[in-house]
Amino acid sequence: MTILTAAATGRGRRREGGVELTPPPAESTGQETDARRNGKVTREVVLTTALEIIDRDGAEGLSMRRLARALDRDPMILYRHAPNKAALLDGVVEVVLAQLKVDPADLDWAAQLRAVARDYRQLALAHPHVVPLLVTRPLATPLALRPRGTLRPLEDVLVLLTRAGFSGPDALHIYRALFGFLHGHVLNELQELVDNPDETDDLLRLGLHRLPIGEFPLLRSLAPVLAGYDGAAELERGLDILLTGLAITLPPPAGARPPGPAGALASRARAVSWPT
Repeated sequence: MTILTAAATGRGRRREGGVELTPPPAESTGQETDARRNGKVTREVVLTTALEIIDRDGAEGLSMRRLARALDRDPMILYRHAPNKAALLDGVVEVVLAQLKVDPADLDWAAQLRAVARDYRQLALAHPHVVPLLVTRPLATPLALRPRGTLRPLEDVLVLLTRAGFSGPDALHIYRALFGFLHGHVLNELQELVDNPDETDDLLRLGLHRLPIGEFPLLRSLAPVLAGYDGAAELERGLDILLTGLAITLPPPAGARPPGPAGALASRARAVSWPT
């Protein structure tokens, strides 16, 4: 699991696979430098700079005044591109989701969804402070009022699945199931687990020794499993379960068996004789 130590929390520093990852540097981007030189501040530059601030200090560290200082501009100029902080946060989500590519022409819908899931996880690891925005901003903005770029993955997944033969309602169901799983996965992977990083015993390292053994015997016994969490492997296992379940419960697209691993797993699952 990606583990955030107490010193790292709030600074965007994290460890994955024993390697410490850091957020983008505080220096200006090339776009921002060009904007200052040319006297132009575009929406793209505003949102990119806002993302850099959030990457370093979280959404609570972003304000119109701080963004204006980073761009060396009067705060009033920013309101041409974002009328308020809420619109600014929606724009940052759009910038991040613009990096998530879906190939609607892929003939193997299950393999394409798996690739999208892996890319989404990588975006979450690259921008951990944006993850709460990815999960919560849709709750604050009606679908039709969201930035168009945030809807592109949804539209492309719907195209992918309807081309594969799924009905529109079933395609939407698959999208919701996939991203509901992904949101839960990345929030789980980015949570802080380590309590005492200098401890070598997993129970002590995670602080689970504080839990009464009479009330939480199973949770305490799973300390080595929790400490050895592998986000990438957990994602693949979750996708196997999700895609297999979808392949079993939904009508096969265009009357054919689902392609790729999902189809093979579904066939094996159907062959299991469950006790009654």
